[in-house]
Amino acid sequence: MSSKVKIYHNPACGTSRNTLALIRNTGEEPEIIEYLLNPPSKSELINLIEKSGLSVREAIRKNVEHFEAHNLDQQHWTDEQLIQFMLEYPILINRPFVVTELGVKLCRPSELVLDILSAPQLGAFIKEDGEIIIDKNGKRIK
Repeated sequence: MSSKVKIYHNPACGTSRNTLALIRNTGEEPEIIEYLLNPPSKSELINLIEKSGLSVREAIRKNVEHFEAHNLDQQHWTDEQLIQFMLEYPILINRPFVVTELGVKLCRPSELVLDILSAPQLGAFIKEDGEIIIDKNGKRIK
């Protein structure tokens, strides 16, 4: 199966689940990469970060044990070193990254995925926390 949309997904993350659901609300089934089980290669990770327009520091998760344990907030760490930490501890990779024909985006908040989906929303969408993102006519509210 070939999909035009790819999501680097963590099923334990509400933002990632909402992003996946918004993709599916277009009628498309994306390629789902559970990146904690199947981490990206170094070149894939660098490509995701570069194409999303983020810095390495913007793409790293800060509220996880490995970030604090290794003092990754210290400015002496180079991008190359931070990438190595992300490869060694994939939980440090912020998520969800989504890749489409329109671009790559770190979808935090989840509705950012709407900016890179070419297919329209097929119906209403309410996030897990109750926030309405798409109305009953498939129109974006937020």
